[in-house]
Amino acid sequence: MPVFKDLEELNQWLEDRCIALWSETAHRELLGSVADAWEAEKPVLMVLPPAFDGFVEHSKRVSPTCLVTFERNRYSVPASFANRPVSLRVYPDRLVIAAEGRTVCTHARTIDRSHRKPSKVIYDWRHYPALAIVLGPMADNGSLQRKPGALRNGAPFTEMPDIFRRLQDHMLRKEGGDREMVDILSLVLHHDECAVLRAVELALKAEVPTKTHILNLLHRLIDPKQTNQPEIDPPDALALETAPMANVDRYDDLRQAGGKRNAS
Repeated sequence: MPVFKDLEELNQWLEDRCIALWSETAHRELLGSVADAWEAEKPVLMVLPPAFDGFVEHSKRVSPTCLVTFERNRYSVPASFANRPVSLRVYPDRLVIAAEGRTVCTHARTIDRSHRKPSKVIYDWRHYPALAIVLGPMADNGSLQRKPGALRNGAPFTEMPDIFRRLQDHMLRKEGGDREMVDILSLVLHHDECAVLRAVELALKAEVPTKTHILNLLHRLIDPKQTNQPEIDPPDALALETAPMANVDRYDDLRQAGGKRNAS
């Protein structure tokens, strides 16, 4: 019996096997296999209507620590929605949080039938860099930008990608590194996360893990300037062949050229 890590992987395996069996199973009435009959029938099939968006909706209020509660578990919400009402849409496999007519965030639904186990808190670290409320031992209703030390122990940031953790190790060794790390994490709110991760990776590879260098690399990745100019191979040292003349009287001649005095 094959082993699967979750229900989604099992369903995908079943779908792939069913499609494969179509080619191996002869059709009862038509010549060829079931797959042959399917290919012949495709052009005359009607277009499917949009799938029914079936969910159960609940009205929730986001906590001061940017969390909503559902079935004993808590899920993070972007910090800008703290203490505000939102709509929680419950699907069989996911939770969608909406507000102001748009989707705010999505979480995979955590289902645990046992009431003996402790509840879980599901964080998304992207919800906290800019205005996040400090959690855990720092829970005193201060923002992360005012309390960048939360990066050291804040619960949401334990889920950061490994590349950010490596950068954090460098940043926290210098004065003001916490604040710079917050600014770098905030870049994912405005730019593609893959581009930010790539910029951080290049900065670490060049051994220049600074905010300025990462911003420079990110701008190059987002808006690369194309040039057709040939590459220049400058010499190791440029030698001066003609030394300049140390004659300041030439400047006076230029100022009074043509009988007019020009501003110096």
